[in-house]
Amino acid sequence: MFTIQHITIDCHDPYALAEFWSAVTGWPISAEDEPGAPEVAIEPPDAGVPELLFVAVPERKAGKNRLHLDLMPVARTRDEEVTRLLAVGAALVDDRRKPNGRGWVVLGDPEGNEFCVEASEAERA
Repeated sequence: MFTIQHITIDCHDPYALAEFWSAVTGWPISAEDEPGAPEVAIEPPDAGVPELLFVAVPERKAGKNRLHLDLMPVARTRDEEVTRLLAVGAALVDDRRKPNGRGWVVLGDPEGNEFCVEASEAERA
């Protein structure tokens, strides 16, 4: 049995990508990390939730992610979150929203890592 400590994302600029994901999640960058560090974490407010850890690698991302995050908004609708995330630097990759309100939107972070924004619980009800 294990506890998942980190979800690690290889990247070119760990601090810049951590800043983006901090804006996405609302989680703070670890006080131990600073610009130029080879590893930077953002820390979830809840115990038991893994940190997102950004680690510098020399190569750029190539191809589609083999693993990605699916995000479900808590305080906003899916569409409000998509608008907010595009404003903080995400890129639209694929719009899978359906006329009935279901579906999701695939976005890319500033280094091209894909993630999805799904409908909130309230929208699903």
